Order: sequence, then structure tokens, then C-alpha cells
Amino acid sequence: MDASSGDDNNETLVQELLRYVRFGEEDARLLRALRPLAAPHFERIATAFYDRIREHADAHDVFTGEPQIKRLQGTMVQWMDRLCAGPHDEAYFQKTRVIGRIHVQIGLPQRYMFAAMALIRVALLRVVDDTMGDLARPCREALDRALDIELAVMLESYRDHFVARTQARERLARAEVDLALRRTEHRYVSAVELARVLVVGLDREGRIRLFNREAERVTGLGREEVIGALFHEALLPEGPREEQAGLLQALLRGRDDHEGHEALADVETAVRTRAGKIRDVRFQLAYAPGDDDDIVLFAFGRDTTDENALAARLRQNEKLAAVGTLAAGLAHEIRNPLNGAQLHVTFLERGLRKGGADAEQLEAVHIVGEEIKRLGKLVSEFLDFARPKPLDLRPTSLLAVCERAAKLVEARARDTGATLHLELPATELVLDLDMPKIQQVLLNLLHNAVEALEPTGGGTVTLRARRRPRDVVLEVEDDGPGLTSPDAPIFDPFFSTKPEGTGLGLAIVHRIVTDHGGTIDVDSHPGRTVFRVALPVRLGAAEPEGSAGNILPRGSA
Repeated sequence: MDASSGDDNNETLVQELLRYVRFGEEDARLLRALRPLAAPHFERIATAFYDRIREHADAHDVFTGEPQIKRLQGTMVQWMDRLCAGPHDEAYFQKTRVIGRIHVQIGLPQRYMFAAMALIRVALLRVVDDTMGDLARPCREALDRALDIELAVMLESYRDHFVARTQARERLARAEVDLALRRTEHRYVSAVELARVLVVGLDREGRIRLFNREAERVTGLGREEVIGALFHEALLPEGPREEQAGLLQALLRGRDDHEGHEALADVETAVRTRAGKIRDVRFQLAYAPGDDDDIVLFAFGRDTTDENALAARLRQNEKLAAVGTLAAGLAHEIRNPLNGAQLHVTFLERGLRKGGADAEQLEAVHIVGEEIKRLGKLVSEFLDFARPKPLDLRPTSLLAVCERAAKLVEARARDTGATLHLELPATELVLDLDMPKIQQVLLNLLHNAVEALEPTGGGTVTLRARRRPRDVVLEVEDDGPGLTSPDAPIFDPFFSTKPEGTGLGLAIVHRIVTDHGGTIDVDSHPGRTVFRVALPVRLGAAEPEGSAGNILPRGSA
């Protein structure tokens, strides 16, 4: 990258590229003139750009989460500002090289560099056409030249990375060729590579010497990146490393209960992927040294992340179904006597008023009536929970549902001193939903968040929606005191943290979400509680006209 291009003048790569595309001072002057006109659009372009990324699995999966995306949006705004401001010298393009290296480090596929630059180019050229008047044509050409140089410099990082990986693979291949004939029988290479099981082989120091295709697929790491690395340092998250490292060392020495024989042990552990995500893997460890092989321990793993999540959902659904059956029976048995009691209390209250009863007697009868009404409301919630109506699924604007739910809660939030904040994407989100039921989910979660802030006299409640490759996520966040216990069974029927609560609100929310094929979870600690609802996206579903093929927000120029 920093070496000269090799011609007689010892030009650097940047100087050669500037000369090649004929980027001169007039181009730089036009970009500086564009800067104040384009700057108001930078944040919108960056937001729309990352909204598009959320729709594509290979691009979205390299990010660790929304905080990282927010940071990258800010970096993109700075980059567009720098693109216009210049000066376009060696120091300027050194920063571009850093951006390219970051993309390599997080594992962004190279094809997205071209696609990403095309999206940004189209958006910026639209701004040029709308703002530069008679200078639009030369400004477009200047912008094209600058972006082409940016892309060329960034792609050099991929070339360097590819060369380094190729060299690493070549060194590894040469080392393996020397021992291939002696190791063929012991490793059963074909079976190991074709199996849908993670197979990792370790030497006596616990370093990885075998890493099959399934292990690469689950972790996102290439063999050349982990061969020779310690197992617990390369694959395990920070938490369990010490404990797992001790177990591995014991097995590597053959000092478990089966000393002198093949040592077998089952280990359930978390594995860290290249993108920083966590997967649950159940490993079976086998101590099996070979005479002509440096591998002494095999770890056969199965990815149980989705299986564990499904089992948890099934347990919760079974619990809800059992309680729902009980609730239905009780509701029928209780409703008729309650209706009769309410009728007679009303009759009694009228009689007392006509007879001139004192205020204390009337108050007592009034309290009895109100309590009967409260029991009646509880019975109605029982029936809503126990006998949910079939879903009426229709293409629905999720953004409109969010806006309506926020409007319905706005007055209550204002009364308690809370501030209600909406974070919705620029692109429309259309899903097949039962609109009233999803609105009920949002209202329940928003009311709970507002009530959580009531003792503190104010705070912020945020309702946000965002697209991911396979689903849409709705989050209701508050900055209140949080749950009393992170393990509280808040989705279980009749569990409530409110003195007057029935304990059915979140149970009904859970049922509605799971009936839609989605999931709901909560992350709570003092100062921040987030309820997160994920609803599946049916690929190919109808979308509003004009929502595809444009990274600009609706109504933008």
C-alpha cells in the first residue's frame, strides 16, 4: 500500500491513482462547494444505508449489534464530510486504508464494498443534481473520480488480506503434506469434513490441529486463523475460559475417571463466533492419542442454540396451556355468581339510598360493588388468556401500529412525567399480522414501561422498530429501576410485580407473540429495561409501492 508504484518518478499508489483518473484542484474545489449543500443529507443517507444492510443476512451478520451500527453510521457521516472537504492527499487516503482494514477485520464480504459504494454514489449524485445547478455535471464527474479512488484504496486491504491468507494456507498445506500419508488412516479426513458435526482436534498443549468444515461454518473462522491457537482462547467467550481450560488440561493428561482408557466427557459450553455472537455447543471429548499423530484429544460438537431456544419456548407454551385450561374452567364457574352478586349489590345500594342510609353504609356497599367489578375484569382476562381467538392475519403497516400505540399511551405518559420517544426506520415495514392483537402487545408493554417510571416521577420510554434479515424487532425500553430479579418468571400467568396486578398482562402478550410465530424476551437491570419482540418476515410478501430499490426515505428528493 505505501510502496511506490514502480515507475521512474517513484509515485506512491495514491499519486498514481490521482493522476490516472485526472483528479485535480478543480475537482477538489467543486467538492468543497458541494459540502455545505450536501451536509444536511449525510445523516439521512447513512441511516437509509444501514436500513438496507439489515435486510441482507451476509452483510448484517458481521455486526455485533445495534450500538456498533450506530457508531458506524456516525463514522459514515464523518467520511462523507471528509470526502467533500479534502484535502485529498496521502494523509487523507491513509484514513481510507484504515476503513478498508476495518471491513476486512469484521469479515464484510468484498462484494458488498462495490454494492455499498454504488448505493452511496447514487444518493450523493442525487444531491448534486438537486443542489449544484449549472455546476452539476462537472461536480458529478469530480465526485465519481473521488469515489473511484476511495474504492480502489479500500480494496487494496482485501488484496493484502487475501495474499496473507493465501500465504498462511500455503504454509499450512506444505506442513500437512509432509505428514499426510501417516495421518490419513487416523483422521478419516473425508468423513470428518462431510459430517454435520463440529470436529476439533487438539494436541497435548490444547492447541487446535484439526478444524473441519462444520466448525468453520458455525464459528465463521477459517482453519488458517485457528490452527495452532489454544482452544479456549480461540473459541470460548471470556466467562467460562478458565473452567473449561482446566477440564481440557485434565483430559489431555488422561487423568479422569477412565485413566488408562479412552477418556470421554460431555461439555455444554458457549462458543464465540467471528462476528462476536455466542452459540451453544455440546461437545463430546475423546482422549485418543495416536503413535504418528500430534492430536491427542478430539472434540465432537453439535450446535444446540436453536434447539435450546425451541425447548425453552415449548416449556413456556406447555405451562401457559395448562394454566389456560384451568383458567377457562374457573372463569365459567365464577362469572355467573359474580353477575348475580353485582345485580343484588346494585339493588341493595338503590334501596339504601331511598331509605336514607348513612354515608358509611353507602360507602361499604360501593366498595363491595367495585371489588365485584374488579373480579369480573379478572375473569374476562382469564377468558382472553384461556380461549384466544384465531389470528386474523392481514398485510399490516407495522410503523402505523407503532405510531397509533404511542399516541394512545401519550396522555398517560405525560401525566406521570414520562417522555415517550419513537425510533422508527425510514423504510416501511409490512408484515402479515393480526393488527388489534399486536397493538394490544405494544399497549401492554408501553403501559408497563410508563408505570415503571411513575415512582421516580419521570424518565424516558422508547419504542423502536428495526428490520433484520429474517425478522422485524420491536423494542420497548425504559430507564426505570428494572425488575427486582433478572430471573423472575414474568411471562408466567398470575406472576406480577404490581400490588394491584393480575399477572395476566405479560402472559397474554407472550401468547400473542408466539401465536404469530415470534419470540419475546427481556433484558433488565437498574436504569434500563428492554422488552424485545421479534416477528418473522415472510420473504416475498407485498410491500408498499416504491419501498424497494431506493435507499432514500419516503418523500425525499
